[in-house]
Amino acid sequence: MRIADARVECVTEIAAPPQRVWELVSDISTSARYSPELQEVEWLDGAEGPAVGACFSGRNRNDGLGEWRTVSRVAQMSDRRAFQWEVVYDNDRHHGEPLAVWTYTLEPLADGSGTRLRHGMHLGSARGPLHDFIDQHPEREEQIVDGRLALLRTGIETTLAGVKAEAEAEL
Repeated sequence: MRIADARVECVTEIAAPPQRVWELVSDISTSARYSPELQEVEWLDGAEGPAVGACFSGRNRNDGLGEWRTVSRVAQMSDRRAFQWEVVYDNDRHHGEPLAVWTYTLEPLADGSGTRLRHGMHLGSARGPLHDFIDQHPEREEQIVDGRLALLRTGIETTLAGVKAEAEAEL
């Protein structure tokens, strides 16, 4: 896959109502509890919780890339339907173009037995470190993108499994 097309999404069904699943996915600390890459998060600029425009930082780590910090801005909140944030450059966190866009989308199951939860990421319009790495190794673009997306897919699947287990355990 080429970098312009880089996206990944995973889906799970959770035997819990959308309201319960929403409480978990709109809490930024939930992803940090289950993600193998996102280690911790904190609200910035005095924000105390999710609202469109609110920013938070994340500390990330993996064996291949080491450790890094991100800044994200909440881009969409549709109660019990969608929670989306954009990873942006810290120095332009309130107006900058996104490096990546992350989304949780919730859908009640037709039979009323729970919630279908989608979690995914696609690259944004801003150039980031992945672009720079590909510029250094243009002949390996597809291999680089496929490798990064595979790591992200594993992380998303792990996160979804954690959200599912936590939502279903509290019933």
